[in-house]
This record gives sequence, structure tokens and C-alpha cells, in this order.
Amino acid sequence: MPDQTKAIDYVMEAASGPHFSGLRLDGLLSATSSPRSSSAFTPNFASSPVGDASSNKQPFVIGVSGGTASGKTTVCDMIIQQLHDHRVVLVNQDSFYRGLTFEELERVHEYNFDHPDAFDTEQLLECVETLKSGQSVHLPIYDFKTHQRSSDSFRQVNASDVIILEGILVFHDQRVRNLMNMKIFVDTDADVRLARRIRRDTYAKFVKPAFDDFVLPSKKYADVIIPRGGDNHVAVDLIVQHIHTKLGQHDLCKIYPNVYVIQSTFQVVEHGLGHLPFTEKQVVTPTGSVYTGVDFCKKLCGVSIIRSGESMENALRACCKGIKIGKILIHRDGDNGKQLIYEKLPNDISERHVLLLDPVLATGNSANQAIELLIQKGVPESHIIFLNLISAPEGIHCVCQRFPSLKIVTSEIDVALNEEFRVIPGMGEFGDRYFGTDD
Repeated sequence: MPDQTKAIDYVMEAASGPHFSGLRLDGLLSATSSPRSSSAFTPNFASSPVGDASSNKQPFVIGVSGGTASGKTTVCDMIIQQLHDHRVVLVNQDSFYRGLTFEELERVHEYNFDHPDAFDTEQLLECVETLKSGQSVHLPIYDFKTHQRSSDSFRQVNASDVIILEGILVFHDQRVRNLMNMKIFVDTDADVRLARRIRRDTYAKFVKPAFDDFVLPSKKYADVIIPRGGDNHVAVDLIVQHIHTKLGQHDLCKIYPNVYVIQSTFQVVEHGLGHLPFTEKQVVTPTGSVYTGVDFCKKLCGVSIIRSGESMENALRACCKGIKIGKILIHRDGDNGKQLIYEKLPNDISERHVLLLDPVLATGNSANQAIELLIQKGVPESHIIFLNLISAPEGIHCVCQRFPSLKIVTSEIDVALNEEFRVIPGMGEFGDRYFGTDD
């Protein structure tokens, strides 16, 4: 038990540092099924391979770096074992060593295999990009006895759910880093690494200089740092949970980091409030105890898009009593929602964070018109959180491409729009259903 506690301390120490930007505890929660089971997005890891070309899903690419003999291979093996219900392929940077020239072979013991120039990075890029597109590739096989690539054999790698790219310098080239969805740095004590390396081969004199010059500077690019390498089982378990969450996540959330699909409990307003800035606040309870909580920003308002957006006002008032709520009415005609009919907004709205309310995001045209109006009124784009219950992929593309700093919080991303520009399966005309005016 003390060892496990120590491991947790190490993980949390990394999580509190500047390098732990890619693994958030709130990201470990998977979406649950919705009462609208016909259209709910439910993670199904075994039957929905991310790398399946027929589904147009891209694999999840993980980069694993660290010093020589730091335990990278052990960490990779542990991740692969725990992702047994997915197709996982391991691509070693070592496979892309350049073949040595005759002059280099003459002085092979003086050759620095830990230098970036020792690798064929262009071929590495080509292979990973091909795998990401869902196609199989032939990886070269490097013979460490002859220091040449095999001319008559290769390793065939097929499309997969997860690609693990492992090597001491996989973070060195920005083009390679840009292909990764997650970057892990395995951090092990230098003395331990040196002892392992001396036992393994005869190139110890190149290890420390290359580590200091190339490997250690790339540590700053890591999303997750694993202290003690493969011995840190708690860290690896957390990483695997995060990968499972990402594999079960809607593809649009991978494209647009400002889109959040919450658990399908329809508590969208509460989740939206969690994206607001806050400060710590101490409160003295009636018993005289001091409680430390959080205080949301004072300048906050809701804006509903008439009329379906008004159905969300009661939920907002229940969370934020006395909150000011503005109104925007936009005429919708088919797929074109660009005619502004009416607006009534707080005079100081430019100083406020805005929760924009509309339960259904279909084409995105009405939403864009409302957002554009708020920006014209002086509201910073990053201060707008668009809350809705159901979104169509077309609407998310439309809004996010135009307003990348805005956040969208939804509980469901449905299949598509039909020829009448209605979300399918959808819920019909939400305003009519809510107010009882449907036929």
C-alpha cells in the first residue's frame, strides 16, 4: 500500500506541473448512454475500431520518448497489454536508422547512434502518415550487426486503432510531434539508465551528451511524464483509461478541442458553468467552520435564441438565481437562418461571460448569427459558451470553423441533417414539443 500511495503521489506531482496538459481527471469520464438509445453515442471499444477505413476514423497516435534504457519499451508493452480489446501497432524509431556508409562502418565505434541525423525522419513521417490514413505500410528492418537495412525483408503493419511511436528522439522533430494525439515522456534516474545501457552495449560515451543535447530538451513537449518508468503502474493505468476515453469519444471532439460532449443526463447548464473562470472563496458556515469553495465570475448572463432556447432558461435560473437573460430572435428559412428579427441584451454584456442557449444545433446558421451579434456587442469570442442538448455534425463544423475560441457544450452528437435540414434521429421541433404546440 505505501508503494501505491507513493506512485499516486508521483502521478499527481506530474499532473500539477506544466507538462501534464494532456491528461485531465475530468477527461477520464466516458459518455453514458442516453434515453434516446437509437441515436445515443455509446463507446463500444471492441466493435468500433478507430482505424477502420470504412468508418473514416483516424487511429489514436501515442508518442513515447525518454532517455536510452529509461523503460520506454516496458511502458509500451504495459499499454499494449491493457489495450487488448483494440488493434495496437508499435512503431520503433530504431527501425528507421540510416544504413551506414563504408567510411562510417570503418569507424562504427565512433558513430553516434543517439544523434537525430542517425535516423531517416522523412521515411518515418511517411510511414506514420500512411498508417493514420488507414492504410498498411512496410516498415524497414534494421540489422544492428551489419548496421544496414535488410534489402529483402520488411515488417508489414496494418491499419489499427492505436499507433504507438517509440524512440529516444520522437519528440525532436515538430512534424513528427504534430502527428501525435498524446505524448508520453518516460523519466528514469540517469544512474539507472546508465547502468542498464553499459550492460546492454558499448556506446555509453554517447549516451549522456546526446541525452542532454537532444532528448532532455524534448521533455517539455510531453503531455504526460511518467516518473520511474515502467515501475509506475498507477501512471500507466491512468494513461490507459484516458486512451479508452479518447477512443470512445466522438470524432468531432478530436477535430475541435472546443467541443465538449457530456454524460447524457441533460445537465448541460451545470456542465457549462464548469467552464467559467472562478476564484477560491472561503465561507464561514453556521457552525463556525471554514469551508474553501469556488466563486464564479460575477459578470455572467444567459442569452436564449427565441423560442426553443427559452426552454433552457428555467434550468439556468435554477443554477444561477437572479441571472440576467437576454433574447435573440432569428428568422429561420430552410438552411438559412440569417435574418435577425429582434434582440434585447444587457447594456453591459460586453463585460460579461455569456451562456448562449439553444437546445438543438442543426445547420449552425442561426447560432452563427447570434454569436456574430454578441461579438458585435463587444463580447469576446472566448467568453461565449454555447449550450445545447443535441448537435448535428454539420452544425458543429459550421460554428467551430468560424469561431474556434468559443466553447460548445452538448449532450449528444447525432448522425446528420436530412433534406429538410432537421437533425436525425433528433427530437423534432424542440420548441413545439416543449411548449406543447406541435400538431
